[in-house]
Amino acid sequence: MNVIYMGTPDFAVPALKALSASKHTVSAVFTQPDKPRGRKMILTPPEVKVCANDLNIPVYQPETLKDGKALDIINSYSPDVIVVAAYGKILPKEVLDAPKYGCVNIHGSLLPKYRGAAPIQQAVLNGEKITGVTAMIMDVGLDTGDILMIRQTEIGEDETSGELFDRLAVLGGELILKTLSALEDGCITPLKQDENFATYTSKIDKSYCPIDFSKSANEVHNQVRGLNPQPAALTKINCKNVKIYKTKICKKCGKPGTVLDTNPLTVACGTNSVEILELQPEGKKRMAASAFIAGHNINQGDVIG
Repeated sequence: MNVIYMGTPDFAVPALKALSASKHTVSAVFTQPDKPRGRKMILTPPEVKVCANDLNIPVYQPETLKDGKALDIINSYSPDVIVVAAYGKILPKEVLDAPKYGCVNIHGSLLPKYRGAAPIQQAVLNGEKITGVTAMIMDVGLDTGDILMIRQTEIGEDETSGELFDRLAVLGGELILKTLSALEDGCITPLKQDENFATYTSKIDKSYCPIDFSKSANEVHNQVRGLNPQPAALTKINCKNVKIYKTKICKKCGKPGTVLDTNPLTVACGTNSVEILELQPEGKKRMAASAFIAGHNINQGDVIG
């Protein structure tokens, strides 16, 4: 197939690489404009642009798809299909209708569950045991199009959203190759999504970060791994902000927020407790909790949070 690819962050890179190494031809890549990043706000290209440049694929970075210019570019390539993965822009109907086989989106959940912007993080935050990737025909709704194929995977008990993100990105690349082959062979039957099971996610912001130790150890543990690596769960120790990156559930009990032990650093929750294994003090690098304890005055019975 003649493919136009639309994607922006690192999640979209494995699928682009898989397509470029396959029998299909990626004629052009659309991605978001370069944006300032970091403390010095250096203008930085999206990960998909870097990958496309390495693969010698033409790259387009329109500010909008609604003025007709992008559609003219798309039509000039006469694509059989447009593959989309975390592009970050809404595709107008005229773009959706342009390719022969339509636009196929790679979404990081088992639709119709977790439509929207942060399906991978939200699945971990909610303590889901199973997730996956969905290939779907795009329509004008938000992740509402017919399902073409899915690929399931279990979520590890201690797996972070960052680790799951990387795994699903690779699965998405594998899934899109199978989906395009099935579309080309005419042996796939689109399945309408059941709206009764639809849920939506929004972008994860800093309001998700503060840890409430009155919640169960399971909930705190899911929060920590769901916000790892970004934006990271947050608490206060000795009145200073500390990001928490890794925890382990244990059975000790006590008043929520109370330090039950310092070796390892164990904090009571509403039910059971968590061992804090890795953290980052304000203005410092990430470190093992044991290294943090060695340099700070924290005692059994102290209350954090």
